[in-house]
Amino acid sequence: MTTRLWIWKLTWYGRWRDGGNNRVDVVWNINILMLLILHIVRNEDQMWLANELGKRRGGLDQFPLSGFQRDGETMEVADGVDSESKIQQRRMRRVIWNKLQAAAIPQRCVILGAKEAEDKHILSVHSKNHVNLIKNISSKQFDSRRNRVASKFNSIYFNEGSSEAAYLAAGSAIEVTERVAKGELDSAVAIIRPPGHHAEQDEAMGFCLYNNVAIAARFLLDEKPELGINKILIVDWDVHHGNGTQKMFWKDPRVLFFSVHRHEFGSFYPATDDGFYTMIGEGPGAGYNINVPWENGRCGDADYFAVWDHILVPVAKEFNPDLIIVSAGFDAAAGDPLGGCRVTPYGYAVMLKKLMDFAHGKIVLALEGGYNLESVANSVLACVEVLLEDDPIHGSSEAYPFESTWSVIQAVRQKLSSFWPSLADELPEKLTNKKAPPAAYILTSSSDSEEEDYEAPNAISKHLEEVLQHVIEPLSKLKINESIQDHAASNSNTWRSELSKVDVWYATFGSNLWLKRFLCYVEGGQVEGMKKPYLGSGDKTPPKEIMWKTFPHRLFFGREFTHTWGPGGVAFLNPKSNIQDKTYMCLYRITLEQFNDVLVQENVASFATSSPLFDLAAVNSVTSEEPHSLQVHSELKRCWYGNVVYLGKESNIPILTMTCTQSDMEGFKSGELAVCAPAKNYANSIVRGLVEGKQLSQEAAMAYIQEASTKPL
Repeated sequence: MTTRLWIWKLTWYGRWRDGGNNRVDVVWNINILMLLILHIVRNEDQMWLANELGKRRGGLDQFPLSGFQRDGETMEVADGVDSESKIQQRRMRRVIWNKLQAAAIPQRCVILGAKEAEDKHILSVHSKNHVNLIKNISSKQFDSRRNRVASKFNSIYFNEGSSEAAYLAAGSAIEVTERVAKGELDSAVAIIRPPGHHAEQDEAMGFCLYNNVAIAARFLLDEKPELGINKILIVDWDVHHGNGTQKMFWKDPRVLFFSVHRHEFGSFYPATDDGFYTMIGEGPGAGYNINVPWENGRCGDADYFAVWDHILVPVAKEFNPDLIIVSAGFDAAAGDPLGGCRVTPYGYAVMLKKLMDFAHGKIVLALEGGYNLESVANSVLACVEVLLEDDPIHGSSEAYPFESTWSVIQAVRQKLSSFWPSLADELPEKLTNKKAPPAAYILTSSSDSEEEDYEAPNAISKHLEEVLQHVIEPLSKLKINESIQDHAASNSNTWRSELSKVDVWYATFGSNLWLKRFLCYVEGGQVEGMKKPYLGSGDKTPPKEIMWKTFPHRLFFGREFTHTWGPGGVAFLNPKSNIQDKTYMCLYRITLEQFNDVLVQENVASFATSSPLFDLAAVNSVTSEEPHSLQVHSELKRCWYGNVVYLGKESNIPILTMTCTQSDMEGFKSGELAVCAPAKNYANSIVRGLVEGKQLSQEAAMAYIQEASTKPL
């Protein structure tokens, strides 16, 4: 069969947020050998494309394709590149091309050119205003204000080629998906840029201008009923949540949207609540939206296989799709500098192979994220070989899933069991007891300390410098040192075992006064009024004892918004005591291991360590003198509850609470930090705690909160 080669030069610009409101522009000029991998006759034809990186301009890293070898020829499609960059680009090019040639993939491929999408098809998922913006953003009339327009979006940068690139990416996704639906192709892979799964109806974000996968799916469902594609399964295995795709099919039972992603309680990009497992769709679409949110990085093949076997595959059997589209981001691959996960090419191959049992193998892969050239090349090659049905799949996975993985799987199954009977049965303990040591300790998103402009490092800012430094260096430098990570996991397991033998009293004064709410930090879950759930502690044992005391510290409410409770303040305790003040506090006797887990869930950062945040040395230090406070870790210095205060002892067991630092206290007094009445649901949780704990009547509890909210500091 004749192979047609089409070359398309695509310039793609992106913008990262660096952890606060600051943005760092990343200009990606990608010359792409384009475009669609097409399986025309099974075991005969597939395509691949090389996505090349390299070159600096204006102090920012760019990625032009300087050449592509085929039939012994080199086609130079970029100029103005210095010789050193060209050498590096050729090296990266060979990494991909040599893998493909060694597998004889090019000889079995048909390569099709890109095709622009029509506005009417894009308008099926995007608003008219958004389409008009993307269509015109590259025109001369926007030259003077293009950057200003881009600054209004999250992680977006426009240039003169943005419009054409967006239309070609969306149109190419439509073209290849339609061909598979018609039966002209058995399966396909579209290597397209820009990606699409973050783009929402009226907003570009996360490098995504148009939502390519959503446009293609809606095209088949609405415009081509004669093709018999009535149900589509969209599987998003990109390491980031596909927020845009989720929203576009939120109420549509024709599309089953499934996303497995690193989430970290809402602190990992795109850093919203949309990726929680409780987000299941609405109205007729209820139950057709499935999220599997990782609470930490380092998830690998075993974790993904467990999710496939115990959530996705059973539901797919019930749903029985007519076609499958994969939002195929490869930033969860081992070696990716942003994803922090450890999926191998073998892992991607197995996941794809399991999907081929459905829809008569009608599968389309559309490229999303991926920031390590070697990882992307290896992973895509593995997927292409699966679509070609090259047997057998080589590799193995002897590891077990993390305990947190089983917790998430069980939570998802329970949430969706009323919609999918195959998820109703409890997983046997014999299965869930097979688990890996805990991942490196993750300090992640919190309940009461999530201000919108928080500036602690997030997962993107943490790795951004590494990305910018290494994208033009040999790929080997981007590999993860797995032995170090495994050692960290081992250390984590050791300290947990040690701290599980030590008891402390955790003294709470805010929403955790209500036992049912506090147990969300221990057992996991959420209560009425909370907007998001928690996965709980590694040790889910309830408190051994509960008692109430009052302490001479000032209670007040500050900050203005949390993701858990919405608009309104949350409770803080003045670290310094005052005999004239009186605060009711509920004391929970828990282990020091559990206290560390509560400390994590009460604070926001993206920080991993193989040691506890508050260890035995810290306990000895803080209890060695009269009650005082201790900032427990440098990474908590900007967190809302990063200050542990020792309040004395009860039954010779230290009483510890967590609140703001003394410097933040001065900020509240001066007005630099907002003092704000609590959110209604947050206040209700305090009232319920005081009433159920038999400390105050409901009226007295409400008056207690009112006084704390209005009395000057």
